[in-house]
Amino acid sequence: MAQEIVFITGASSGIGQSIGKFLAQKDYKVYGTSRRPQPKSKNGIHFLQLDITSSESIEKATRDLIAHEGKIDILINNAGVGISGPIEEIPDEETYKVFQTNYFGPVQLINRVLPHMRQADKGLIINITSIAGYMGLPFRGHYSASKGALQTVTEAYRLELRHTNIHLTTIAPGDFSTNIAAGRYHAPINENSSYKANYELSLNLMNAHVDEGSNPEQIAEKVYEVIQKKSPKVHYKVGDFLQKISPKLKGLLSDRFYERILANHYKL
Repeated sequence: MAQEIVFITGASSGIGQSIGKFLAQKDYKVYGTSRRPQPKSKNGIHFLQLDITSSESIEKATRDLIAHEGKIDILINNAGVGISGPIEEIPDEETYKVFQTNYFGPVQLINRVLPHMRQADKGLIINITSIAGYMGLPFRGHYSASKGALQTVTEAYRLELRHTNIHLTTIAPGDFSTNIAAGRYHAPINENSSYKANYELSLNLMNAHVDEGSNPEQIAEKVYEVIQKKSPKVHYKVGDFLQKISPKLKGLLSDRFYERILANHYKL
């Protein structure tokens, strides 16, 4: 059987690197992307340069990979960026950036890859979202919204491609130990802001959750598990028990009660 080709964005560090390394060890041929130049091959991952915020870069990376391998069996949209701050105080340009990276870029990449999967009459697309995308989290509103948008559009794609052999799914991680906090846009703590005390406390909690997070290899194992399935479910969640059950509680509890739980958790 021909070796399956995996195309994964944001593979130079964190969750993407863990997924790429794990799949390479399972005998998949893995092409990973990075905005910055990388060694041609590292941890079993063959690197392509790609800026997910650039249509031209998306087009070139896809074209080059198809020219080299002739196919893309599995696309994993992993590249993403964090953002934190009071929504009222975040500059508009930072809002546009996070949606370009977390939503518009991945959608553009899906649309470039789909014709090749349709020609091959098979394919799998995994969108790495976030448990934060199931709810509007304080001081992470734009992050929640962008990941929620990617999650919802995946559902729409599934229906539109229902009568093909192309499958889409999402994997939503909870808190994992990665470098996302270092790359996240932080709105500055404004001494004169009415949000100062709550934002500062929430920011410290966010960073602590990431620092104390689980090993991202758990996500790589889930990706591998999903790849083995003939018909993946719509959504998967990876995290500790409370993180995975939180979206279910949102559906069971009243909106006000669930809001109160989040407010207590973030000490608001």
